[in-house]
Amino acid sequence: MRTRRVMTGLLGSAGLLLASFGAVTASAGPAAADPCGFYETASDAYYNHCTSDGSRIIIEIDDWGPNSEQCVGPGVTWIGSSSDVAGAWYTGRTC
Repeated sequence: MRTRRVMTGLLGSAGLLLASFGAVTASAGPAAADPCGFYETASDAYYNHCTSDGSRIIIEIDDWGPNSEQCVGPGVTWIGSSSDVAGAWYTGRTC
């Protein structure tokens, strides 16, 4: 009887441990692929407008000269070469 309780406890603990690793892996993958806001790869700069309401917003782009503005919709928008863009941010306005 004691052996059965110990084995059940060990199997339950192992299951919880494996489930927690699966949850961390599943949630870290998609978020790391396209994070919200400005991000860049080795060659390109993007802005990901994460929204569920379909809004379009104005972002300011720091492109090494006078900053420019661009209207972006939901999802990922290519904003230039990563060597030409230092950053981008939401201005607080919609378009």
